[in-house]
Amino acid sequence: MSTNLTAAVEQSPGSKPESKPKSPRAKLSYPKVLLIVSGGLILLSLLRVITGATNLTESGQYTAALNAAVPIGLAGLGGLWAERSGVINIGLEGMMMLGAFSAGAVGWEHGPWAAAAAGIVGGALGGLLHAVVTVTFGVDHIISGVAINIMALGVTQFLAKLWFGADGSAAAAAGGNDKQSPPMPDMPTFTVPGLSGWLHSIEQHHWFLVSDVAGILGSLVTNVSWLTLLTVVLFVLSAFVLWRSAFGLRLRSCGEGPIAAESLGVNVYRYKYAAVTVSGALAGLGGAFLAIYVHIYQDGQTGGRGYIGLATMIFGNWRPGGVAMGAGLFGFMDALQLRGGGPTVHALLLLLAVLLVGLAVWKLRGGQRIQAATSLAAAALLAVWYATSDTVPLEIVGVAPYIATLLVLSLAAQRLRPPKAIGKIYRRGQGK
Repeated sequence: MSTNLTAAVEQSPGSKPESKPKSPRAKLSYPKVLLIVSGGLILLSLLRVITGATNLTESGQYTAALNAAVPIGLAGLGGLWAERSGVINIGLEGMMMLGAFSAGAVGWEHGPWAAAAAGIVGGALGGLLHAVVTVTFGVDHIISGVAINIMALGVTQFLAKLWFGADGSAAAAAGGNDKQSPPMPDMPTFTVPGLSGWLHSIEQHHWFLVSDVAGILGSLVTNVSWLTLLTVVLFVLSAFVLWRSAFGLRLRSCGEGPIAAESLGVNVYRYKYAAVTVSGALAGLGGAFLAIYVHIYQDGQTGGRGYIGLATMIFGNWRPGGVAMGAGLFGFMDALQLRGGGPTVHALLLLLAVLLVGLAVWKLRGGQRIQAATSLAAAALLAVWYATSDTVPLEIVGVAPYIATLLVLSLAAQRLRPPKAIGKIYRRGQGK
């Protein structure tokens, strides 16, 4: 049965055979990944030396980037679970709102771990609602997701006034109001003794590459939240479950060929329900992380991170490793615009120009002359901008993460391979 399911994952019923075989794409092996990472570190080190923007590789920057990447990564991972089962989940933002609110409602009385559990439950309820509407009643997935986002915004604002801002309530007496919950205790963190201090001392020397690597590694062993470690475990566990277990094979078959999966005895509805509920739970945990990180729930706390999480899922080609890389990139940009400001973002203009030149060379080797010329023109404009200015306006700094989202998605668009049955309405017994 597993062999037949694998075939269902690879080829859905009714798909037309390709007239021309496609040339196989080179896969990213571990040596290639290490080479890319090494090249990126060298470029960042050179950029720091040339521009003097020390924020690019200091440990504080990467600590902030890690904290910014966690909620985005959890949202992206949640979207991956849903869309691998064939259900588009535009409602990630709303599920994050529900998770953040639930964390704030519980955390101020029962602590951060209870807040995290409440966030998971709140997000899962949003995911379950999305599953009921799309899987059982066959509502368009996009419409359902948008409706959940709107509903979550209204529900959280209403309940915040009712629970946190009511006159004479315990929450109001503890510091809550119509827009935020009372403060909750700190989430415990861990630091690797000895190693943390040693890396920090190397970072202070500002040696080329060595100090930069020490700063990045130091952020991974200093004051790291246990929720961050839990997020890493969830990524590894998701990769194992979805690609190394019979459950994951059946779930992915529902997103590739639900009719073929049903013919082999898979309960497609059950797997879609499970996937979308897990999707909501992961997004809810991401929202809870936001509330726990700043110790309170605040209105508008998610700030569009659910949508950026959706972008990381697409950028990551519906793979956990790609989602993690995308979340790291967007987390880095988010932290950079908060910590570095205009001068540091200005330094990135030079890096982006160099990367666009490299992209132009790659496109030219592939015979894509128009794309190569466009990349070179953009690189030239960025180089002129960098040479004729000293900083970047605050308005552009504030939207830097979203600009990075658009740029990355535009570059990744040609290699994407979504599940074949994604977004399609499925009915039990449809193939009979």
